[in-house]
Amino acid sequence: MKNHSSERGMTLLAVMAMMVVFAVGLMAVAPSIHQEIQREKELESIRRGEEVADAIRQYVDYYRGSRLPTSMDDLLEGLPQGTKKRQILRASAAIDPLSEDGKWRLIKADVTTLGPFAKRVQAYYGGQLPPNASSTLDRYGVVVVSALNTEIEGEIEDPDDEGIEILTENTPFIGVASQSKAKSIIAYYGIENHSRWVYTPLFRGTGTGRVIPGGRRFPANMPNIIR
Repeated sequence: MKNHSSERGMTLLAVMAMMVVFAVGLMAVAPSIHQEIQREKELESIRRGEEVADAIRQYVDYYRGSRLPTSMDDLLEGLPQGTKKRQILRASAAIDPLSEDGKWRLIKADVTTLGPFAKRVQAYYGGQLPPNASSTLDRYGVVVVSALNTEIEGEIEDPDDEGIEILTENTPFIGVASQSKAKSIIAYYGIENHSRWVYTPLFRGTGTGRVIPGGRRFPANMPNIIR
């Protein structure tokens, strides 16, 4: 009996030791798993944001630069094409995976809102802003470009997180950004903060697009966002 009890005790100790080793292993790998999940969410947010930016370009081109969308519904409804509507934005792209409520923050076409991002893009490309893909966009970028060229003091500085204006509807917009103010894992145009990633058709140059690992397609002039 003593031998059997001893064997059972040893078996129990061995099982407990294995469980401890397994738990320690899980604790060690948990941070990397969390980081990979966050990285995938950021990539998905960028992919959707780029789709929104392209939809804005199509919208502005259709109306020859005379109007901007005022809500995501304007993009989701599509554009007239004969007796039907041409889809320019998928429903899933209208949802930001990084924002708690899934709504994109709408970016107005003004220096205060667009200037800091344009300044980052300019620095990323060595002091040169890429041209707009379409001349119909020029009227919305010229004020920002002029501000950068004349270095208007105080108008092109990044606001602090509390100073970021959250608009999600009923305002003309030339781009979108996430409501998340968290530090990012991925650097987008060298920017490591979700709320400062602006997806806009302005300052993007031209190109048909390229595919990065994972099958995601981004514009050809998109910087290397993976690190």
